[in-house]
Amino acid sequence: MKILVTGATGLVGSTLLPLLQSDGHETVVLTRKSPRSAQERQWDPEATTLPPAVLDGIEVIVHLAGENIGEGRWTPEKKHRIRESRVHGTQLLARAAAERKGQVQAFISASAIGLYGDRGAEELTEDSPAGNGYLPEVCIAWEAAADPARQAGLRVVNLRLGVVMSRAGGALAKMLLPFKLGAGGIIGSGRQYWSWLTVDEAAEMFRFAVNTRSLSGPVNAVSPQPVTNYEFTKALGAILHRPTIFPLPAFIARIALGEMAQDLILASTRVLPTRLESTGYRFLHGDIETGLRAALKS
Repeated sequence: MKILVTGATGLVGSTLLPLLQSDGHETVVLTRKSPRSAQERQWDPEATTLPPAVLDGIEVIVHLAGENIGEGRWTPEKKHRIRESRVHGTQLLARAAAERKGQVQAFISASAIGLYGDRGAEELTEDSPAGNGYLPEVCIAWEAAADPARQAGLRVVNLRLGVVMSRAGGALAKMLLPFKLGAGGIIGSGRQYWSWLTVDEAAEMFRFAVNTRSLSGPVNAVSPQPVTNYEFTKALGAILHRPTIFPLPAFIARIALGEMAQDLILASTRVLPTRLESTGYRFLHGDIETGLRAALKS
């Protein structure tokens, strides 16, 4: 198949491209910059329409682009960019895909487990209701933005990503220095659940979504074993052979990071990959120690 990928230079996108190519698919990258080859096409995700030629020959769209949610303090302007980069870009592509019904067969879009909000130890599946607050509102609108493609009869998959682990970027990369210096420790109470997956697993899940025509709707893209922050901290410290005795109190995290701290590192979201498990998907990394060791090599 001929597959269009947005966000191809990000952690997940850059890992996914070679996997799709190894399956025999032809990949085309959608970029803001001027194309440098026949495998690149240009778009403006803030525009009102998509140039018709962008989707010429495309059978599947994999949409990963969006403002980095973990970089910079969540000012009102930043929060607006986070929302609009997800909702508007998704809607733009979904409408264009709907107009190419028959040619475009599937729309595979990133989403996030932020949809569930702060839910303590409650086990959350794809059938669980959304939570309340900024991130749930963004994720609800993000997934709804794909409705034009869904209503046109295209197969739409919303992969709700957990905390993606890689030493090359994201949350784990930011933790490595303090942990290596022996200054790592639990954050807040340490009882909050983190639903995680490695970057390699995330790419495999998108690959699976592309190739599995029976899969549609929301899919929790997480490992089968969510862990508490305490469990994560102890596992990372043991792998790095460093003590984990310096806790970061919740109020310090809120002062340092503002609203982002509450929604991204202090909130508890215990998410299970129920849909993936029902399809027979085979996880690369099922437990946190295996996952961390793999992520530290990626």
